[in-house]
Amino acid sequence: MEEIQSQSENYRSSSSSASSPASRVPSSNFFYLRKPGSLRQPISFEDSPEWEDTDIDVRVEEGGDSINIATTPVSPSLSKLNSGSLPSPPLPEGATAVRKIAGASIVWKDLTVTIKGKRKYSDKVVKSSNGYALPGTITVIMGPAKSGKSTLLRAIAGRLPHSARMYGEVFVNGAKSHMPYGSYGFVEREITLIGSLTVREFLYYSALLQLPGFFCQKKSIVEDAIHAMSLGDCSNKLIGGYCYMKGLSNGERRRLSIARELVMRPHILFIDEPLYHLDSVSALLMMVTLKKLASTGCAIIFTIYQSSTEVFGLFDRICLLSNGNTLFFGETLACLQHFSNAGFPCPIMQSPSDHFLRAINTDFDKIIAMCKNWQDDNGDFSSVNMDTAVAIRTLEATYKSSADAAAVETMILRLTEKEGPVLKSKGKAGTATRIAVLTWRSLLIMSREWKYYWLRLILYMIFTLSVGTVFSGSGHSLSSVVTKVAAIFVFVSFTALLSISGVPAVIKEVEVYTSEESNHHFGALVFLFGQLLSSIPFLFLISIPSSVVFYFLIGLRDEFSLLMYFMLNFFMCLLVNDGLMLVVVSLSRDVFWSTLTLVSVQVVMMLSAGYFRIRNALPGPVWTYPISYIAFHTYSIQGLLENEYIGTSFAVGQVRTISGYQALRSAYDISPDKNSKWQNLLILFLMAVAYRILVFVVLYFRVGNKKSIHNIFKCNRDTTNNAR
Repeated sequence: MEEIQSQSENYRSSSSSASSPASRVPSSNFFYLRKPGSLRQPISFEDSPEWEDTDIDVRVEEGGDSINIATTPVSPSLSKLNSGSLPSPPLPEGATAVRKIAGASIVWKDLTVTIKGKRKYSDKVVKSSNGYALPGTITVIMGPAKSGKSTLLRAIAGRLPHSARMYGEVFVNGAKSHMPYGSYGFVEREITLIGSLTVREFLYYSALLQLPGFFCQKKSIVEDAIHAMSLGDCSNKLIGGYCYMKGLSNGERRRLSIARELVMRPHILFIDEPLYHLDSVSALLMMVTLKKLASTGCAIIFTIYQSSTEVFGLFDRICLLSNGNTLFFGETLACLQHFSNAGFPCPIMQSPSDHFLRAINTDFDKIIAMCKNWQDDNGDFSSVNMDTAVAIRTLEATYKSSADAAAVETMILRLTEKEGPVLKSKGKAGTATRIAVLTWRSLLIMSREWKYYWLRLILYMIFTLSVGTVFSGSGHSLSSVVTKVAAIFVFVSFTALLSISGVPAVIKEVEVYTSEESNHHFGALVFLFGQLLSSIPFLFLISIPSSVVFYFLIGLRDEFSLLMYFMLNFFMCLLVNDGLMLVVVSLSRDVFWSTLTLVSVQVVMMLSAGYFRIRNALPGPVWTYPISYIAFHTYSIQGLLENEYIGTSFAVGQVRTISGYQALRSAYDISPDKNSKWQNLLILFLMAVAYRILVFVVLYFRVGNKKSIHNIFKCNRDTTNNAR
């Protein structure tokens, strides 16, 4: 304890020198935002007034769907820092602000999260965290990297991964009930948007996928979301991304990802790093927008790593974490006072969030150790010699014994002593509606994504013309059989290989599905039906011109029924190949590994297709079975050759003829049955179905099989009972 006090005094002396009256320089750039009419004073906490608790009384109306929050006025010098962000007339002295809010309160009590192997020193990522979020307010979870911010946010929202275990209690409006669909929104840190849609189209399709009711009723909801997130100027602009040079800025993309959740009009909104990769102007605009959104009654909880002074002034409450430990929870100004009381006052020219992270981020110890070996004109690079671990222990011990921690416990008791209105689900769109909407959206995306359809069509046509001209002029004699077999093999095998060019577009589809499924917009079955129905027209548009050009350049039999079978067979081949791509991409969403895997699989299938060596002569058991039986090239080539040669004959000399089946036996192994080509087509269809069933299983277990908060509570109760 003596070590902590001595090092704390060193930190106080080094920090107070920067905030002493002699060193203060008046500047209009370093002020907190206050209520209109209140004095604007520079940042200083050595002479800041004592923090007085705000008496907040939460009353739940019987039979109502709202929560009344009565707040007694505090001293003018302790007005909330964020109240100046939105102009409002000052309240008269002694008045009580009563506001009816349609949001919901959420409380977490003794929340502990363990993840096996997540940390080397401990498997506890969050340790006994307590806090709450009220309607109409912004609650920020702040801390350095790997401090447990995102884990705590996911634990409160009930979105922890399978490897995590949660202990503790989460209350929504005073009850231990799960948040139903549509009552809350969750925005991930990594944004996954559809670049080929405009902002308005993207939100409109999201509303159609999420909300029940008529289409016309959802237009006003979309416009409200656009207005709420200040996206009116770019509402008709393409989002942009992978295939487009221009698009939305990072700030606009972040606000659009939030607007996608606002179409459900949630009571509680969780956001993971809303200021991620944003510049200072975009970050301030984002925070002002969120502040305006909170004023409508929505309770907003988000994580943040660092912020500017202006952004910091817009926070209502702060939950400060370090290594999973809660160093503070309470009002914004109280956090600054807490650091000052613990011996770490914020210097006048430093941002509060920078000061917090400087005090609790253990990575600064490495910087100090490096700087001790370097000198500049003014001496050491760092004048602070206090160990960060000591600062963390000091802040944690100070908070546990402070009035702020007691006030949090009192507030939690008030919020949980009586159950409020239960949040109700807003309903979902029907399965048929979601399939239709997803199909139409996918059709629109495919028509605009030149890498998905147009590039593949161009490549197929160039390749078909090349193969057709190389093998053209072979005639219909017996000597042409070997040439046509080679041409059909090259056509089927290499067009399947060229389809790998669609891997980036398929990866984008799966990523969009993952993002939307995590918020329960639709499931794996709806995604597969929508993807299948939307891809069928484009695969037909690819197979028709390619088949016609190849068919007549090679000089196959001039019969309409045979041409139709050729196109249908080639279409089924493309459909199976698309299913194979979906399987590989669902397992590995990396372009390099997906492409490498598909190329390897295609090469192995080409080797076992029966062209380089007759299929019956392949060495067993690996090549004969199962490789040659799962290679769709085999069934496609067999069907096309049977379509061309079964029922034909070739003259050998002047008196003898042989059938097309006999002429083909030396070059390729086919069946003499006339109906075998339809059997091969049926096998291709079944393979296309089997691949999509496999995709469904992969997506369900890797993406869709998420634990609900109800299951988490059940797991925690079972664990508690077993422990007892």
